[in-house]
Amino acid sequence: MRKVLELLALAALAVQAVLTWRAFLGPDPLPARVPLHFDVAGNPDGWGTPASLLFFPGIAVFIYLLFTVVTRFPSAFNYPVRVTPMNRARLQELALGMIAWLKAELIWLFAAIQWSVVESARRHISLAPAAFMPIAIIAVFATVGWHIAAMFRSARGAF
Repeated sequence: MRKVLELLALAALAVQAVLTWRAFLGPDPLPARVPLHFDVAGNPDGWGTPASLLFFPGIAVFIYLLFTVVTRFPSAFNYPVRVTPMNRARLQELALGMIAWLKAELIWLFAAIQWSVVESARRHISLAPAAFMPIAIIAVFATVGWHIAAMFRSARGAF
């Protein structure tokens, strides 16, 4: 499953590369002012220059690289349960799975935000649904919560 999630994360980076290329060099140029922040109703309330859009792929690449490096050192992780020789492998597997899920979720989140910003700027209408960010935040916390609960179950021997 981690390999599939890795491919999904790489696909999200590719989507962001295409979005960025189209935003700056594509046939439909961006206006001089693009929305960068949206209120709870999904309406733009913060503006910036098109160059500000480089923030989204920059953060996504940083997250990708950081999470990729972190996964190289699972023995250095701080686990919420006591690590024993019997549960070490399972805990590391769960932690690496959690990181893979979070990496894919966060990079797709930044790709979706970038797409929303670019299309909102081009069409001069808000394309940011009001429920988008709460759903994304719930998904991230649910991923972490599920994996931590699985680690507690694993420490009790019930996996």
